[in-house]
Amino acid sequence: MTTIVRAALTETRNAYHPMPASLAELSGLSGSLEAIRAKNVAHHVELIRRAARDDVHVLCLGELFTGPYFALHRDPMWFELAEDARAGPTITTLREVAREVEMILIAPLYELDPDSRTRFNTAVVIDERGELLGKYRKTHIPSGTNECASFCEDFYYGPSDGRLDDTPANNSKNPFFPVFQTRVGRIGISTCYDRHFPGVARSLAAEGAQIVFSPAVTFGEKSRRMWELEFLVDAARHNLFIGGSNRKGNEPPFDVEYFGASYFCSPGGRLANRSQHEELVIADLDLDELSAEDPSGWDFARDTRPEIYGG
Repeated sequence: MTTIVRAALTETRNAYHPMPASLAELSGLSGSLEAIRAKNVAHHVELIRRAARDDVHVLCLGELFTGPYFALHRDPMWFELAEDARAGPTITTLREVAREVEMILIAPLYELDPDSRTRFNTAVVIDERGELLGKYRKTHIPSGTNECASFCEDFYYGPSDGRLDDTPANNSKNPFFPVFQTRVGRIGISTCYDRHFPGVARSLAAEGAQIVFSPAVTFGEKSRRMWELEFLVDAARHNLFIGGSNRKGNEPPFDVEYFGASYFCSPGGRLANRSQHEELVIADLDLDELSAEDPSGWDFARDTRPEIYGG
């Protein structure tokens, strides 16, 4: 297992152009969803290859990276963007690229389960040989309105059903929170809204995660404030490395500005971004930090009192 893990996040936005100028014109895209997917996948393949030139071992793409963030309104047209998370066009391409550049990839996409015909917000984990290690289905699905826009994810997909691929790479006994053994360490995923719930990081840490990736599409004043706090607290409290990836910029015709601000942190704090590319964040994660003595002198494992508050 590699001790120093060079990890990366993407920080980008919809690459398909031209997009309609107004929401009223979006229906004109109904015959272009395959082109939208193909353009975004190609854009992210370029970023993967760029990261490979910087010796990245593992890279997490952004939440629902194959298109614009469509959950700002309700339109069944977008259902057609969902695809098979094992054999669909996106995963087929990324398996080839992972093998080519020998990099572990986390690919968050819009999943259509071929058996149940149910849709999920799913992150697929691909190893450096192009093999599928498994997937994580977003557990908490938001629906609401903030000062910037409404978000209606529950219209497009449901919460995880806990039915994940049976793979020996998943070390977790909790079906909702898989933890994947890879050549760079044990990886967990918490997608966007999941990060707000304290049980998520706790569960991933309890199941042995060392690195947690949190791909997100997030916006608004409270989200921006919490973005700077939650990962740092969870990393320190649960002895984890966490990488949070957010979109950056505006995606016409949706008038929402994504604030970006993607970063990695360790139990000791925020890590330096070593990337020279504006759409990549790269950090070196020293896994030995997780087994080092806590400089605070605290011992949570020894001193916790589950009989009082349930652990």
